[in-house]
Amino acid sequence: MPKPLQAPLQTLELENFLPYRLSVLAQVVSDSLHGLYAGPFGLSVTQWRVMAALGRFAPLTASEVGQRIVMDKVAVSRAVAGLTKRGLVKRATDRQDRRRASLELSAKGHAMHAQIVPIALEYEQRLYEVLSDEERALFDRLSDRLFRHARAGRFLPVTGDADTILR
Repeated sequence: MPKPLQAPLQTLELENFLPYRLSVLAQVVSDSLHGLYAGPFGLSVTQWRVMAALGRFAPLTASEVGQRIVMDKVAVSRAVAGLTKRGLVKRATDRQDRRRASLELSAKGHAMHAQIVPIALEYEQRLYEVLSDEERALFDRLSDRLFRHARAGRFLPVTGDADTILR
């Protein structure tokens, strides 16, 4: 009896696998940046991302924050709770829909945000130093294209459109 045909085994070269490379790069960059603000400001990565989203787009609901920073509701909820407890974020209940609460930075949160933003922007500039202006523009375009393609192909959970998250 002849053997059934089997597809040849494929080799996954992890070090060349795009999802792996992007994940590792994101983790290295995130950890490195976190090292600059964790000690002085006592923030987790998620807490800083919540603050960054609120600093740019407030007022937002917790769900909208999660869409902006592409994080699950539980992580965002914990971060918001910690930031609220420290007086960095304030919550206001919607008068028309009492189940809905909007979030924004408090005065103390704005002050901390204003201290961290220059650190983050300087870090970003140092990262980009290894690229020419043309390479940076190309990197930005390619990153945007990959992000949109992944979202359109439903490779990532749908929590908002790419333009909402990227901008």
